[in-house]
Amino acid sequence: MVDIATRVYNHKWKIDPIVRSLIDTDFYKLLMCQSVFRNKPDTQVTFSLINRSTHIPLAKLIDEGELREQLDHIRSLSLSRGESTWLRGNTFYGKRQMFRPDFMEWFEGMRLPPYHLERKGDQYELTFEGKWHEVMLWEIPALAVLMELRSRAALDPMGKFELQVLYARAMTRVWEKIEALREVDNLSIADFGTRRRHSYLWQDWCVQAMHEGLGNAFTGTSNCRIAMMRELEAIGTNAHELPMVYAALADDDAELARAPYDVLSDWHDEHEGNLRIILPDTYGTKGFLDHAPDWLAGWTGIRVDSGDPATAAQTAIDWWRARGEDPTTKRVIFSDGLDVDKIKELHAQFAGKAKVSFGWGTLLTNDFRGLVPKDALAPFSLVCKAVSANGRPTVKLSDNPNKAMGPADEIARYKRVFGVGEQTAQQVIV
Repeated sequence: MVDIATRVYNHKWKIDPIVRSLIDTDFYKLLMCQSVFRNKPDTQVTFSLINRSTHIPLAKLIDEGELREQLDHIRSLSLSRGESTWLRGNTFYGKRQMFRPDFMEWFEGMRLPPYHLERKGDQYELTFEGKWHEVMLWEIPALAVLMELRSRAALDPMGKFELQVLYARAMTRVWEKIEALREVDNLSIADFGTRRRHSYLWQDWCVQAMHEGLGNAFTGTSNCRIAMMRELEAIGTNAHELPMVYAALADDDAELARAPYDVLSDWHDEHEGNLRIILPDTYGTKGFLDHAPDWLAGWTGIRVDSGDPATAAQTAIDWWRARGEDPTTKRVIFSDGLDVDKIKELHAQFAGKAKVSFGWGTLLTNDFRGLVPKDALAPFSLVCKAVSANGRPTVKLSDNPNKAMGPADEIARYKRVFGVGEQTAQQVIV
């Protein structure tokens, strides 16, 4: 096992690349990339970094030269033979050759396109423009680089013994969480912590700890490289990015209203009926379900990622019943701002009503709260989102208005089209 504290101390992070592989990314990103590659190959999209936690002055904490060095290193990466073999030949969700030959041939020769980086006050403006299936692969590594450079800035002045104690305390915290989760009967939980992790080595440690500590209750990790290296299941389906871009491409309100369902129709065709998990909150969960075609009710489950999780889960359960489906055969995946107490609470509330699963993210792989002076390692909310498609702005409404994004006039239009009424604002934890 890697001695993380000694690694930090000895290298001082100067020659240690943050992203070591193109598959050091979330599994859903590759699944979506294949779908986009096949269905929307000519769509031009712009992604942009958005720091929701504006009190974190990234441009003051992170040296621009170091940031460019890490981003340039990512542009030099390509799939290794072993990675290609794993993607081509492994079984994912019970299916072999999830990634088709035409996609794999393209991916094996792909290098990430150029980036645009500029300092604006105490923040960085980081954007990626190009073909959707190419630039979308920047999202996860870009976030990982910025999160880890911020961690390195906080760790840099620490001595060897201080670092050993820090990581011992952080490891103890993770293990105590694992011990608490052992009390939950029939738990099903996966690591979703790549995008806002403390570091790659720390995520890898957390995944190994979860695997040992929880056994079969730990179902796998969203991180492809860690899944491959640790022989675990790669977990994930799709994200808000798909409906956001499809909606931006709509030519009128009627086409806009159909866009979230067109996405899932393409997804169903792409995966031949597998990976049928609905992410309904991009433009409001209730409105999405109220207007959903009947065929969606037959899908496997739903992922809850914003708003009040209990309300969203109950809305889904009521919807399934109204559509003649048995909710106890469906899966509800909670994935927003989770920690042990909330996991235990939601499991107790919905066990027996549906198949309950959890995608545990930032507070698994980046919980150093209170462990260093001025809480300099506390997690914060950093995202990298598609902000335009073919020159049109994208919009996300969410079930939490604090997560909404897009121009004000377009947000108003989308709320009208999707029938979004009053929403309750909630704190964005991560």
